[in-house]
Amino acid sequence: MTLGAVLFALLFSTGSSASQQIITREPVVIIASSGEHKFEVEIAVRPAEQARGLMFRRSLARDHGMLFLYSKPQYISMWMRNTYISLDMIFIRADGRVHHIETNTEPLSERIIESGGKVSAVLELVAGAAGKIKLKAGDLVRHSHFKNPIR
Repeated sequence: MTLGAVLFALLFSTGSSASQQIITREPVVIIASSGEHKFEVEIAVRPAEQARGLMFRRSLARDHGMLFLYSKPQYISMWMRNTYISLDMIFIRADGRVHHIETNTEPLSERIIESGGKVSAVLELVAGAAGKIKLKAGDLVRHSHFKNPIR
């Protein structure tokens, strides 16, 4: 979450109906050295969606995740507060290239996880997914949000 989203989550973490909206699902394809890997992800664009993220979930299918989209590249900070499942956080540049990967995040932790540079999206997958597909910085993520050099 961005620091603004963190503050929003702190102020509005009451479980209101606004934070429980149905989120759009879309496909994302990751192109790694091990091949192409398709995931079905929930899209989080609005501040309430981004503030809630995958909080309070008890499970996540291996081929599912959440994609946080930002209108312009920026430094992103996230945390695992109220998130019960360990995740891999994939920070993605505007061109769809992986910038940074934070693997096996600690559930319920308030440790801040930084993007380490300007990114335009964060993809959250179940912990271990990045390792399983041998994902590394520089690999490509395909989604309509990114200006991919390869289609």
